Amino acid sequence: MQLYNTLSAEERKELIDLAGKQRLTLSFYAYAKIEDPKKFRDDLFIQWNKLDALGRTYVAKEGINAQMSVPAENFEAFRETLEAYEFMRGIRLNVAVEHDDHSFLKLTVKVRDKIVADGLNDETFDVTNIGVHLKAKEFNQILEDPNTIIVDFRNHYESEIGHFRGAITPDVETFRESLPIINEQLKDFKEDKNLVMYCTGGIRCEKASAYFKHQGFKNVFQLEGGIINYAKQIKEENIESKFIGKNFVFDHRLGERITDDIVSQCHQCGKPCDNHTNCENDGCHLLFIQCDDCKAAMENCCSKECLDTIHLPLLEQVKLRRGIQVGNKVFRKGKSENLLFKHSGELSDKSLAIAKKPKDIRQKIKVKKVLVGKAEHYYPKPQVGLFIIENNELNIGDKILISGPTTGNEEVILDKMMVNGSENSIAKIGDKVTFLLPFRVRLSDKLFKILE
Repeated sequence: MQLYNTLSAEERKELIDLAGKQRLTLSFYAYAKIEDPKKFRDDLFIQWNKLDALGRTYVAKEGINAQMSVPAENFEAFRETLEAYEFMRGIRLNVAVEHDDHSFLKLTVKVRDKIVADGLNDETFDVTNIGVHLKAKEFNQILEDPNTIIVDFRNHYESEIGHFRGAITPDVETFRESLPIINEQLKDFKEDKNLVMYCTGGIRCEKASAYFKHQGFKNVFQLEGGIINYAKQIKEENIESKFIGKNFVFDHRLGERITDDIVSQCHQCGKPCDNHTNCENDGCHLLFIQCDDCKAAMENCCSKECLDTIHLPLLEQVKLRRGIQVGNKVFRKGKSENLLFKHSGELSDKSLAIAKKPKDIRQKIKVKKVLVGKAEHYYPKPQVGLFIIENNELNIGDKILISGPTTGNEEVILDKMMVNGSENSIAKIGDKVTFLLPFRVRLSDKLFKILE
């Protein structure tokens, strides 16, 4: 019985690409009393692993907090694994606006003391006495009220690339830091102001709203489902976005564009930019904003020191890291004297540039495809390719993609084929198929069907 991820990131990437199936990136959370988090964790892992679900999930006695990547065809089956538990029946799944099949490359489910590190003693206040949930349209309306104070409960590296106009954006590295700061900053407005809060997916506000009501704030509101759900609603309902820029997300994308406005700068040269990267030096991994030009010149590094380090022999790099907390053990959140154009705290609502449409296929999948089979032989004189069907069906009229390291990516419309030696309009699993091709194929080539 498998209870832990066993594949490397590279192995998982290859499997995802070979499958050629669309994946959905989503997140959800639920506060509930869980008596045995370890058993709950193991049960979820077993069920999700069967569905090829990937992601990062924390479970605790207080509930669950998850960010996931799930094959689109398994979405409903995944939902059923959640709704098997009474406290997750009807749970809201925040599905991303932009999808990346590589957003998560392993399945991690961890037991934690808390599902969000808030530093609060839950015994001292009623955590269920939360603020009023607002949908996108209601949220926009309350922002127009001059009696409203809006607070971003994310960290400085998140709010820097995108935030709601006019929001207070605390200069903090953790959620727990922001709570006493905001409480002190707004202590004179507890009775007469609307305290409106937001975060990425809603979970931080769930606890923060209860905390601030306990602190004496009378009118507390929160954005339902966070920025992720807001982005979905404004798109579906054609509502004006009061959010400007990009929403930072905690997967390989590191950001999901909400508007085309770029509100931040490359931390190294100052050009308008809102793409995060992690320093290439394994002894650093600093999270910072870097434009394409600096990425090329600095080879993904945050400083000349790190650039010099990555060119040292591996043993020398390991020696430099020995005895100190480095790399993934310390998630350094984008503050360094080397970053000359880093901004945090009070942020501008001014758009510095308009983003270009992404060219990277991993940012926005342009071709949806499903693996059908593999190349078996090529007959050069008649220019015929032989393929074995291993998955799905192939039909006359299908648009196919033949892909391989030497062949590249070649698309063809299938207008005639021979199936097991006879002309046929459909080929099924196990069939041998031949058809004319104006290019050579190799044994390593894969046959995909393009999904319109």
